[in-house]
Amino acid sequence: MAPPTELLARPERGSVPGSRAMGRLVAVGLLGIALALLGERLLALRNRLKASREVESVDLPHCHLIKGIEAGSEDIDILPNGLAFFSVGLKFPGLHSFAPDKPGGILMMDLKEEKPRARELRISRGFDLASFNPHGISTFIDNEFKNTVEIFKFEEAENSLLHLKTVKHELLPSVNDITAVGPAHFYATNDHYFSDPFLKYLETYLNLHWANVVYYSPNEVKVVAEGFDSANGINISPDDKYIYVADILAHEIHVLEKHTNMNLTQLKVLELDTLVDNLSIDPSSGDIWVGCHPNGQKLFVYDPNNPPLSEVLRIQNILSEKPTVTTVYANNGSVLQGSSVASVYDGKLLIGTLYHRALYCEL
Repeated sequence: MAPPTELLARPERGSVPGSRAMGRLVAVGLLGIALALLGERLLALRNRLKASREVESVDLPHCHLIKGIEAGSEDIDILPNGLAFFSVGLKFPGLHSFAPDKPGGILMMDLKEEKPRARELRISRGFDLASFNPHGISTFIDNEFKNTVEIFKFEEAENSLLHLKTVKHELLPSVNDITAVGPAHFYATNDHYFSDPFLKYLETYLNLHWANVVYYSPNEVKVVAEGFDSANGINISPDDKYIYVADILAHEIHVLEKHTNMNLTQLKVLELDTLVDNLSIDPSSGDIWVGCHPNGQKLFVYDPNNPPLSEVLRIQNILSEKPTVTTVYANNGSVLQGSSVASVYDGKLLIGTLYHRALYCEL
């Protein structure tokens, strides 16, 4: 007897009625969802960059541009003795540069001089000057050795910097700024999770809150705060109790309490109508001075006829229920483009920029 005929059969490709039409319908649906997501992300990014906000000029009467700074002074830190240090010449993917072939450097200005001027500091041999691209600067006074330390030891008698150490760690993939809390001890902001420029932009575009704050010491490295849109400037209160972090794309300043084990817990968030960059602290009053970008889109799409704006805010009593926020300086780019930091010392104000010039003012 012949075996029964096998009734199961494999259908030929395309033999199911309407399968191709159904596939096209699914593809169109997925394309529509993708386009809707793309439009939503573009709108969200535009809002985060404050693409339409302009400023009304707020001038200070006694200001002049600092000679010798033509291509950025992204961050500034001032010592109690009036010595100001500038990190200059930042190169960053997507940002304009007025001196693309010139390496970065560190300048110093003595604010106790009658007519302060910026001087470039000589860096010790063996350091790779050609690739030097400083992004943020912090100082710490070591009471034992009487030196000012960042990654260098400042030798005041010679007006030079001795390179001490290069810090690399897997928890520091995209460092934006640091605040020193001891010799080789600091808090650092990672403004992105990735270090690759393309992945950084993708992370920003998708609004992934992966940025964080890391505590570093020779004996311990750990994440102490996370969940930021793009953690940027960081500083510490005069009493060493609080850490302030600027979340630039979220337009916020976070107040974090510092504990004995160096961990941080969030106390409050101050929302502002601008992109907050570096934070400086007035040591006498505790006021926070902020270099800001009212229109972030102009930073990345540079137009000399419509340049980036500048804005400096002063924040008083940030721990109170209603802190006082004052616009101290604002400019449409005709004088200063892309303000990134504002630091004060004894009635003097220094305003730095991402890739433009720097301003010296007497308040």
